[in-house]
Amino acid sequence: MGSSQADKAASHERIVAAAAARIRRDGMAAVNVSDLMQDAGLTHGGFYRHFGSRDDLITEAVDVALMHGSRRTDAAARLGGIPALEAIIDGYLSRVHRDKPETGCAIAALPADISRSGTRTREAYGRQVRRYVDLLADLTPGSEPEAKREEAFLILAALVGALSMARAVGESELGDEILARTARALHGHIDDRISRTGE
Repeated sequence: MGSSQADKAASHERIVAAAAARIRRDGMAAVNVSDLMQDAGLTHGGFYRHFGSRDDLITEAVDVALMHGSRRTDAAARLGGIPALEAIIDGYLSRVHRDKPETGCAIAALPADISRSGTRTREAYGRQVRRYVDLLADLTPGSEPEAKREEAFLILAALVGALSMARAVGESELGDEILARTARALHGHIDDRISRTGE
């Protein structure tokens, strides 16, 4: 790849990364091309050398947000088994995750936006939800695949719902309580499941 092509690719990546962070923090409607290009250190006029439209950028940025937003979960999953499941719960339901949506999970940051978006964006979101469910099912104690998958949906719904509510009420005592009590309830639920399955 020539120098100009490499520069163009690097600029493209910067624009998409800036859009992905902004989407997770402020929602899809907050992506303003002029502001975004400025954030990426580029001129407004250069936007159309990279994207056919704002919608093209949004679609690509959502893909990146979904992929990058799962890094913490993927890192915790490498612990394997129950320790991984517990680390995912604690990391997901942390103050840091609540207070830094621009670096966090897009599954929790974007459901309202995604539900009003195009097919390609909804499909990308659905793929990420399925990936999380598969990951959580693999880590859930027990030997029955259907029961493990059902547990995985419950855990994911509790994680996403609690984080979304904690963000909605802001950095407050109630927000902290939502995170802490949901984490405790999930840990207790997992302990009960371990007792039932003998793992």
